[in-house]
Amino acid sequence: MDLREALSARHSVRQYEERSIEEETLNKLEVFIREINLDSGLHIQLVKNEPKAFSGTLAHYGNFSGVNNYIAVVGKKSERLEEDAGYYGQKIVLYAQTLGLNTCWVALTYTKVPSAFKIDQGEKIVIVISIGYGIDQGKTRSSKSADAVSNIDSDSPEWFKEGVEAALLAPTAVNQQKFKLVLIDDKVKAKAGVGFNTKIDLGIVKYNFEVGSGKDHDIWV
Repeated sequence: MDLREALSARHSVRQYEERSIEEETLNKLEVFIREINLDSGLHIQLVKNEPKAFSGTLAHYGNFSGVNNYIAVVGKKSERLEEDAGYYGQKIVLYAQTLGLNTCWVALTYTKVPSAFKIDQGEKIVIVISIGYGIDQGKTRSSKSADAVSNIDSDSPEWFKEGVEAALLAPTAVNQQKFKLVLIDDKVKAKAGVGFNTKIDLGIVKYNFEVGSGKDHDIWV
């Protein structure tokens, strides 16, 4: 499975099998996370065999079960932290999908376990991502139309159309899809709407757009 296939195959999964991640898969994932941290300056950490975060009332409310592994997205406090958390976190999410793992972005319905991960001075935890082998592969959710989130029209280049479609596959908080992608000549302006975690969502959306369009990070205005 390549990244484009992972875009379509990946859905949020909240219930997981009670089994450990295979060692070879785990090693690949940990190497990838180290590379992401070097590239981004973030302090993302894979938390293994730690069931407490998803065993309380909040997790029950969120309909989570069997979560023993998760990714803590940690970074230095800055104006860009939330967007970077979404962008680089989604890189890990799609890579995990290619490895046969399932994931779910989790903002509130988990309990912080301070001993499970490290937060250095000046850092904060932005969000976590549950990860493991899902009981199923999740479900397709409803989506806005392409013209509701962009200035797409019949004359738009194919790469922009494909990028917008990929962006619409991005997971967003409570499926709000509050973002706008505007084609300006050969560049794209991406803007977050007003709402819960929309900056994180924008980072996720931007990475999905890049994968779908075949463009790199230079595409953004």
